[in-house]
Amino acid sequence: MNIASVIVDIPSMQVDKMFDYLIPEKWKETIQPGMRVIVPFGPRKIQGYVIQIKQESQFNKLREIIEPQDLLPVLNEELLELGNWLTSETLCLKISAYQAMLPAAMKAKYEKIIRRLDGSQNDVLDKLFGAKEEIDWQEAETRNILADLQREVKKGTAEVVYVVKNKAKKKTVRIISCPLSHSDLITAIDSLSKRAMKQKDILQFFLEHPNTKIAATDLIQQTATSQSTIKALIQKGQLRETQEEMYRDPYEDRIFQQTAPLKLTDEQKTAISPILQSIKDRKSETFLLYGVTGSGKTEIYLQSIQRVIEEGKEAIVLVPEISLTPQMVNRFKSRFGKDVAVLHSGLSVGEKYDEWRKIVRKEAKVVVGARSAIFAPFENIGIIIIDEEHENSYKQEDNPRYHARDVAIYRSKRHQCPVILGSATPALESFARAQKGVYTLLTMSKRMNNHELPHVSIVDMREELRKGNRSMFSEELFTKLRERIEKKEQTVLLLNKRGHSSFVMCRDCGYVLQCPNCDISLTYHRHTNQMRCHYCGFETYVPNTCPECQSEHIRYFGTGTQKVEEELGKLLPEARVIRMDVDTTSRKGAHEKLLKAFEDGEADILLGTQMIAKGLDFPNITLVGVLNADTSLHLPDFRASEKTFQLLTQVSGRAGRHELTGEVVIQTYTPEHYSIELAGKQNYDNFYRQEMVMRKMGLYPPFYYLTLITISHENLMKTISVTDKITSFLKSRLSEQTTVLGPASSPIPRIKNRYRYQCLIKYKREPNLKETLQMILEHYQQQIASEGLSIAIDMNPFIMM
Repeated sequence: MNIASVIVDIPSMQVDKMFDYLIPEKWKETIQPGMRVIVPFGPRKIQGYVIQIKQESQFNKLREIIEPQDLLPVLNEELLELGNWLTSETLCLKISAYQAMLPAAMKAKYEKIIRRLDGSQNDVLDKLFGAKEEIDWQEAETRNILADLQREVKKGTAEVVYVVKNKAKKKTVRIISCPLSHSDLITAIDSLSKRAMKQKDILQFFLEHPNTKIAATDLIQQTATSQSTIKALIQKGQLRETQEEMYRDPYEDRIFQQTAPLKLTDEQKTAISPILQSIKDRKSETFLLYGVTGSGKTEIYLQSIQRVIEEGKEAIVLVPEISLTPQMVNRFKSRFGKDVAVLHSGLSVGEKYDEWRKIVRKEAKVVVGARSAIFAPFENIGIIIIDEEHENSYKQEDNPRYHARDVAIYRSKRHQCPVILGSATPALESFARAQKGVYTLLTMSKRMNNHELPHVSIVDMREELRKGNRSMFSEELFTKLRERIEKKEQTVLLLNKRGHSSFVMCRDCGYVLQCPNCDISLTYHRHTNQMRCHYCGFETYVPNTCPECQSEHIRYFGTGTQKVEEELGKLLPEARVIRMDVDTTSRKGAHEKLLKAFEDGEADILLGTQMIAKGLDFPNITLVGVLNADTSLHLPDFRASEKTFQLLTQVSGRAGRHELTGEVVIQTYTPEHYSIELAGKQNYDNFYRQEMVMRKMGLYPPFYYLTLITISHENLMKTISVTDKITSFLKSRLSEQTTVLGPASSPIPRIKNRYRYQCLIKYKREPNLKETLQMILEHYQQQIASEGLSIAIDMNPFIMM
């Protein structure tokens, strides 16, 4: 007996276990662990993943698998095992873990159709179905006949069928070849009538290019003929048509100049040698490559990968989503050419699927991608690199709530290979681990060619206001901006947010326009002249008078990128500005076009949100201005100082990376804050020491671990009572050394009309924790399924909001 244990594609705790199915005789040799299959589940047919094959089951009556979805497993043995680890580490459902590893195109899409079963004379069915055997659900809804069809299904004269649609469509191309021998071709050409000149041209082409296979579109172009001519020759048997698969290559129109490895500086040689040793010894070791901005970390990555490829192994390189700029892709494609597959959110579903299949077919040796590329289905990994390892985007905010760094270290143990975490401003947790010797610290304190770090000046905006300067630009920044335009040098201006003005407020009564579904103020967007909520997408018009007191003194407060762009237009009309924010880069390829234009010198000023702070390397940037350093400093988050320091250091590092010297101007209302002061000096070591004191006092990581539980429901009292019960249960089960804080309202108490409460657990060692959290989830699973209750558990929260 051949039995498959399958996890079904239903994200619910009740069915989060393996179900046994019989493998039909005809699929016995085909079905293997890691494949997707279609199985009957209740009245439906759904997709599932085969986890194991076994000989016997504890259940007597088993249903059969309907059919396989794949010819080869989509999850290899290691990824199946990694799914178990993810489930226990992040307390997610098994199905969520497996889906996180696969491209979106592999997720099943279900379509319902109603099929007629009674073929005999039946007026009701004839009227409903007409001449068809099947009607799809949407058509039934449009024609308003669902109730009638439901009656027929109950009678047994019709049935509802779930069809699993596979979104992963392979892109195929019509390929034309000629099966005739040389002499047969000549005979065929001679036998054609004078009217068939076009057919003659095509056969003549194959006579001149023997044994050629050519895409139909290219053949038409080269011979100036048409589809119908080709069709006529195929019908005669003189041409043959086949469908061949073609990859969608997002970079096919770009030529990458092959680059050679650069000569390493002494500092780089010192840093790379332990990495190369670890590759040679096949040893799992985590390195923290701590190097100032512009110290040449990328070259170390490239040369380490080179060594791994020479050993016949593969490499995974993660870069933050934002800095997956063409520049980063360029560097890898130029060095390793066709061996590189790229995975990130800018690609279409089809392109992602093709890049992923390149990896499965062993046609790629290096994957460059954002967070989810850590699950690349390689079988022989030689190195994993995480660039800008301190970035928030490596942590997934919904299920499974994994951190790419943890997955990387886990996979490296299986493959016995090194992990490199690179950053100029490492996460405090990583630096603390390097100090304790858990990670190996590699330091690079000088820029390439010994260039000076840019000079940073911190401007107190309170002083500017006292001097009567009400503009968003301090005198110093404005003077320097003008100088750069005269010298034909470029400037980067960073604004810590998007939109036009932060909020709209009445100056008489202080009323601020709030979102009706979320407890957060609405943001003003100028180009649509609307107020928008950045959480639920609610939009409304801009009022002329205050809804509360009817005063006409309603004004915009705060600064958005659009507003800065306008102000620049007034103050420096000759300046050419490129604006980069969520609004201008939402279209595919927009990010790349804007950066290319800036690189080609089509603009003097690049104005943008955090997406411009990282990874840019343009020789002509000599000035960086930060308009409001404080925005991220006052968030209700214990990492606020760290994030501010990292952002300011990163953006300062964009200036003066080549021959020209760089300057940085940071505008702030709190110049005395240590994170701003030390970012100005690019002094990470002092910042680390000072911030660690604050973390120790507040019992925060890296001294303690955190788990955040967020409960949400449409009813406020229900939310509070469930949070209260969960908090009491945790306090009764966990040890004295563990602190449980709460229940407390979340920093944003309501999103999309759902109230949010939370409790926070701080602990050093807590053996009962996972088991206790699992008990909570199991206890409330009925209410989660039927009453719309949501319990989100984050074992290592990065965003406390």
